[in-house]
Amino acid sequence: MTTYLIRHGVVIGPHGARVADVLVRDGRIVGVDASLAAPAGARVIEAEGCWVGPGFVDLHTHLREPGREAAETIESGALAGAVGGYSALVAMPNTEPALDSVALVTYVLEQGARTPVDVAVAGAITRGREGRHLAPLAEMAALGVRLFTDDGTGVQDPSMMRRALEYARPLGVRLAQHCEDESLAAGGSMNEGALSSRLGLVGRPALAEELMVLRDIELVRLTGGAVHFLHLSTARSLELVSAARRQGLDVTAEVTPHHLTLDETACAHFDAQFKVHPPLRTREDVAALRQGLREGLFDAVATDHAPHSPELKDRAFDEAPAGMLGLEHAAALAFEALGADACDPVTFYSVMSRGPARVAQLRAGDARVRLGAHGGDVVAGEDANLTVFDPRAQWVARRDDLQSRARNTPYHGRALRGRVTTTITRGHLVVHEGKLQ
Repeated sequence: MTTYLIRHGVVIGPHGARVADVLVRDGRIVGVDASLAAPAGARVIEAEGCWVGPGFVDLHTHLREPGREAAETIESGALAGAVGGYSALVAMPNTEPALDSVALVTYVLEQGARTPVDVAVAGAITRGREGRHLAPLAEMAALGVRLFTDDGTGVQDPSMMRRALEYARPLGVRLAQHCEDESLAAGGSMNEGALSSRLGLVGRPALAEELMVLRDIELVRLTGGAVHFLHLSTARSLELVSAARRQGLDVTAEVTPHHLTLDETACAHFDAQFKVHPPLRTREDVAALRQGLREGLFDAVATDHAPHSPELKDRAFDEAPAGMLGLEHAAALAFEALGADACDPVTFYSVMSRGPARVAQLRAGDARVRLGAHGGDVVAGEDANLTVFDPRAQWVARRDDLQSRARNTPYHGRALRGRVTTTITRGHLVVHEGKLQ
């Protein structure tokens, strides 16, 4: 492996920041100091004014393979993630067929091992994500799976969710829940409210999310299990989760870049690029989520990267599939939500790397599936998974610049600030000056 010296960057630790050089050799960090000499043959990466921290981890990536490779493959999604600063992705089980067996999990892990980032897997809670029978959680856990979810619909039956929590607890794994009660949300395509009524679109009420959040908090209380709440979108949901955590319950939560930066008014022109589940909410909800992010109430910013082929997204708003791309713009959008000029770099790396790595149990790595350690401190001895972020960079999101196979980004033409310049994964320079190497 090449030796790299990242010079004069602002190294972000869990409790503060300092200007230092970082030396990487043979896949590991071997030195961090105020001034390090470049060894013979080392490649020097100038990082003055940039933040240097642990590689980003995305808890919520739809890689679509197997089954929907026209929209994304494991390889193309991994490349998009690398450009976005991610050293590790957690692949969601919403594939065709769903990732509900040892064979399918093994396939994704093997394909992921061929990409320039680490790819972990979230297994399905129930067979086929159909909510009727538990998937073989123990067998998938033996492969290193640490997160399980029926993302897309969520586990609708409370008795099934209770059984899953009870079964998962001794395995040391966490269940992740897509919180929408389908009996309330069914048929809806945007946030329910005055705007949906004016547009003539069936709404998905905030209550559909909040009832399931409340239900699963009580199931965690009953079973002693652990739940991660996916893509929370309302102020009330965040209040419920925050209260549960203060009571000592083992619950974690993520928020997406789009729920932090877009609101329901984006749907007013019937552009299906803005259709997502749970839907974009009110401006008041966006403000509350942003404030919660700044106060450390979220464990992670997670992309919910959901690629779709153009012919599907070109349908009428109420007929098009929900979802939007996220990997390549997430860092800049999280930086914006944290206040840009007022953004605390410790909080930034906490929600982009350390928090999600903790939820996905990637901090220690996993030799069984060739996953390195992520979300750790930038200190000698740690695996060299690093992201360099320039908070001064100004740029414009362009659909044609995406590495993803899909193009369904709602941010085309949006001016952004803050950009990933360098991604090092497993000691390899994957992205430099914003370009794949």
